[in-house]
Amino acid sequence: MRLFAIGDPHLSFGCDKPMDIFKGWHDHVSRFEENWNKTVSAEDTVVVCGDISWAMTMKEAQPDFAFLDRLNGRKIILRGNHDYWFSTYAEVTAFFEENGFSTLSFLFNNAYRVGDIAVCGTRGWVSEHGEQADKKVLSREAGRLRLSLGAAPADVKERIVFLHYPPAYYIYECAEILNVLKEYGIKRCYYGHIHGAGHRYAIDGEYQGIDMRLIACDYTDFTPVEVPGIQ
Repeated sequence: MRLFAIGDPHLSFGCDKPMDIFKGWHDHVSRFEENWNKTVSAEDTVVVCGDISWAMTMKEAQPDFAFLDRLNGRKIILRGNHDYWFSTYAEVTAFFEENGFSTLSFLFNNAYRVGDIAVCGTRGWVSEHGEQADKKVLSREAGRLRLSLGAAPADVKERIVFLHYPPAYYIYECAEILNVLKEYGIKRCYYGHIHGAGHRYAIDGEYQGIDMRLIACDYTDFTPVEVPGIQ
């Protein structure tokens, strides 16, 4: 049993939104599928850190979820900024059950045990210019992260955080999220969202005592990255 992470597959089986127009994204679905199944076994778990589908509704996203469900292993998915199909946690989990997507779970105000660690997280957000609307969303996201961390089983050896948005990027810091990470003594954080030329400014290593890893799929060559030390 191993744990992996990857972000931003940007699937579009149910809508016309090809990613091939972007540099480095040619034939990305086939590469994503092949690399996933070569890397991940049926006993493994993969956290998919948002931007799952370009669909606008869950019905439109159904073939994208079906694609993920067919891939090896258990999947824990979370919301990204482009996941417009999301409505509520209850509706998403009911949709998964109704469609027989038995390998899919949703990370939202909760936590999942994987071996001796807990998978925790939320979407996150950014407020580079301090707009009031962004501050409200960030406050809510920080609260969701606290709920997730608080839901972790008490006997796990570590809580590992998975986000869509980076908690720090280039010269920007998301104090609301960073403060929660520090409050709970988080040592590892995986995130997506950053693509293309933005990779050069991403933090991929230790930052303020936290090991931060960018796992957007165009950064990882469309291959899930193993989270080490899981037993």
